[in-house]
Amino acid sequence: MAIPLQKYREYRNVSYDYVHELPKDWQLLPNIAIFQERIERGYENEELLSVTIGRGVIKQSELDKKDSSTLDKSKYLLVRPNDLVYSMRFRQGASWYSNYQGIVSPACTVLKPKKNSEYHPQYFYYMFRTELYKNYAERFAYGIADGQMPLRYVDFKRMYTVVPPIQDQDVIVKYLDKKNARIDEFIRNKERLIGLLEEGRKRAITQYVTWWTNKDLVYSGIDWIWKIPKHWSVFNLKYLLKEKLKYGANEEAKDANNNHPRYIRITDFGFDGNLNDESFRSLSPEKAKDYLLSEGDILFARSGATVGKTFQFKGYCGLACYAGYLIKASPDEKKILSDFLYLYTRSSLFEEWKNKIFDKSTIENIWADKYSVLKVVLPSLKEQLVIVKAIKSECLSIDTAISKAQSEISAIKEYRESLISDMVLGRRMVPGLPLH
Repeated sequence: MAIPLQKYREYRNVSYDYVHELPKDWQLLPNIAIFQERIERGYENEELLSVTIGRGVIKQSELDKKDSSTLDKSKYLLVRPNDLVYSMRFRQGASWYSNYQGIVSPACTVLKPKKNSEYHPQYFYYMFRTELYKNYAERFAYGIADGQMPLRYVDFKRMYTVVPPIQDQDVIVKYLDKKNARIDEFIRNKERLIGLLEEGRKRAITQYVTWWTNKDLVYSGIDWIWKIPKHWSVFNLKYLLKEKLKYGANEEAKDANNNHPRYIRITDFGFDGNLNDESFRSLSPEKAKDYLLSEGDILFARSGATVGKTFQFKGYCGLACYAGYLIKASPDEKKILSDFLYLYTRSSLFEEWKNKIFDKSTIENIWADKYSVLKVVLPSLKEQLVIVKAIKSECLSIDTAISKAQSEISAIKEYRESLISDMVLGRRMVPGLPLH
């Protein structure tokens, strides 16, 4: 049975931005009293480190990508074990403590503890990654760009951070590490389940869009499609559209104006095909007018880790446009139903095609000219309707199970955020500690 989290015995009032009371022996200190910027250059032979959002400060060699850093490492900053490092993506969570000695890009900020400061690096790591602290830090940044947050040390040092006694920091870190390990395991199990369910859905979709159960099958002429019903055809995508494939707007997403067209970016939709309302951004009508979406349009991601991800614009209330790393396909519904094309892009046929045509000279890319020759299996419109209906019926239970697992992941992440905030702000204490 879980031990309920108790409050500390005594609090004192604090009149500050993100905290209003603290345990009596905790402090609220300016960052300049806790941290000092480490500016040590000229260590070109040290190992190159990277500050990632999901994996922390890691060795560059562990990243699954080329070293894109400059050859001249003389201005790179030295990092020592237990230093804190953050990048311009602080707001997204790119702030971690380091277990390594190495060097990082001069675009990063390296922090070391001031002499005699009570400092457990993991405690401050937990503090910096809470939503309340990231929101607070946003006001000290300058020139905020979408997805990035240049937070200079000269501004960071003016901020304030909650500092418990070192013994409390140690206990909080041990407790949160233990809870986080359990939460991470829970999430991994749910993600594995989602992966299995998605594979099952993909198999079901593939079976229907190629109609394997039909007895009168012939070779399609395409090795990764193999056999299709005799009366079906295979077309290049470009012949099934009302107009040419079109790239989106190259505009920065700054505003969130509900009266302007929504600005859909790659990060706005997941592999489940749903929009994330929390990342809502808009574009002015003037800038959006040449990139407006129509009901049934399909968006293809063209670059990076999300390459090949697709989104169907359907059932959205209001106007929307799309960003430059997306490519719009407008199905000609006299030839192919939007629902059928979208489901086709979620089949293993699409996956196999995608893997065959990557441009791996730099990063994975699929440009409009390659999407235009995507091979699409084409039944009659009547059969497309039947297939779409059958897929939706068969996949309903799978989609329900996936949605449930995703909701459970969201709920446990919310719990983790709340738990960490409560601990680092002294709202609750670690179970079993003597009240103080």
